[in-house]
Amino acid sequence: MAGEITETGDLYSPYVGLVYMFNLIVGTGALTMPKAFATAGWLVSLVLLIFLGFMSFVTTTFVVEAMAAANAQLRWKRMENYKEEDEDDSSTTSDSDTLTQDSYERAERRPILSVQRRGSSSLFEITDRVEMGQMASMFFNKVGVNLFYFCIIVYLYGDLAIYAAAVPLSLMQVTCASGNDSCGLETDSRRNDTDPCWGPIRRVDAYRIYLAIFTLLLGPFTFFDVQKTKYLQILTSLMRWVAFAIMIVLALVRIGHGQGEGRPALADPAGLRNLFGVCVYSFMCQHSLPSLLTPVSSKRHLTRLVLLDYVLILAFYSLLSFTAIFCFRGDSLLDMYTLNFARCDVVSVAAVRFFLGLFPVFTISTNFPIIAVTLRNNWKTLFHREGGTYPWVVDRLAFPTITLLPPVVVAFCTHDLESLVAITGAYAGTGIQYVIPAFLVFHCRKDIRLAFGPGTANKHASPFHHTLWVGFVLLWAFSCLFFVTANIILSETKL
Repeated sequence: MAGEITETGDLYSPYVGLVYMFNLIVGTGALTMPKAFATAGWLVSLVLLIFLGFMSFVTTTFVVEAMAAANAQLRWKRMENYKEEDEDDSSTTSDSDTLTQDSYERAERRPILSVQRRGSSSLFEITDRVEMGQMASMFFNKVGVNLFYFCIIVYLYGDLAIYAAAVPLSLMQVTCASGNDSCGLETDSRRNDTDPCWGPIRRVDAYRIYLAIFTLLLGPFTFFDVQKTKYLQILTSLMRWVAFAIMIVLALVRIGHGQGEGRPALADPAGLRNLFGVCVYSFMCQHSLPSLLTPVSSKRHLTRLVLLDYVLILAFYSLLSFTAIFCFRGDSLLDMYTLNFARCDVVSVAAVRFFLGLFPVFTISTNFPIIAVTLRNNWKTLFHREGGTYPWVVDRLAFPTITLLPPVVVAFCTHDLESLVAITGAYAGTGIQYVIPAFLVFHCRKDIRLAFGPGTANKHASPFHHTLWVGFVLLWAFSCLFFVTANIILSETKL
């Protein structure tokens, strides 16, 4: 994320890449989607989910095309460097050798575009992992690069605020029991932050205590370099799918037994703002595509692979959300869907209740240090100057502090996960998912035409190759920003 070209890493099959991409997209946003569905109405939610999934697929193909274009430029530069080295080596040869070399160079340079076209298939192979920041540096001017990093940083701050609020919220909901309620959880309509948790300690106090513990335990990782291990990734993925499967099955069983309480409306415009942000956030993957797709061993059908992933994700989101909104009343759905299963009348087995209630604690806690270090490195890259180094205090203390402090402060002030996800997705998410890929593919196509000539074939070109698609994506992005902002202003004015 810091914008460097890194090693590709161990290769894996396209089907493993499909699973990795599925796991990347289906994360915290999926747990906030059921409440957003119930708030906006099932029909309008389904239509918007499908459309936003399609738009995310379009911009994903844009990023893949830009990755291939960046690889082509890097490969061509390496070829040019090799030629220059050969010219230096041949500078001491005889005149006849020099004439032969000149003739060869003229032959090379004269039909350069035709040579390029013959080799274009291999030139556009995605073999170097070129991160989004590096692509921005290659295709954008200085202002564009700074805006790119600003957008990434704002999004990562939102991510960290969501994570910092989700873990203490889950712990508070599971452990704050009152009266004879041994299950420890009812609904938001029956509980509020001022209700007692443990004696004189209120629920909001318990939340902030958990937030302080969370910050003290995981915050120090921001000051060091941490990496997600393979085994930790496998463990969190396994826990995630066990939790999702349990929730879907339990909801289907309750609906099948006639215990479904949900009567969702067809449409409710008041819930569109949050639904839009949640859906954008739930399809976020563009910023991690270089790390995810570059190691795929065979990229012949990469676009089909990505399309299949999006179809599966749409089906999963629809299944999870529809079972939720028909199983639970709309006013009883919690921001974190797993918490709806921490009730005795829903789940009789205590171990399952605690596993689902604490599921976000385990999975999110493993991601928080990774996101924090990524954000810290982006801050360093944004202010880095060629040949310069940071003082120890700035490098080891200032950057980690400005990384950790703002999201913790936001989480201290609010634990409204639906709003946090909606705002993060609607603003920074729109920039990363729509605006940046659209500008990347527009500029990379222009650079490819200038460098290799018109008609050069990019084997990983997006099927949405017409420039009108770029304009449509940008128009949609700015329309969404206008709609969300207007909706917020109108909502606040009514209040």
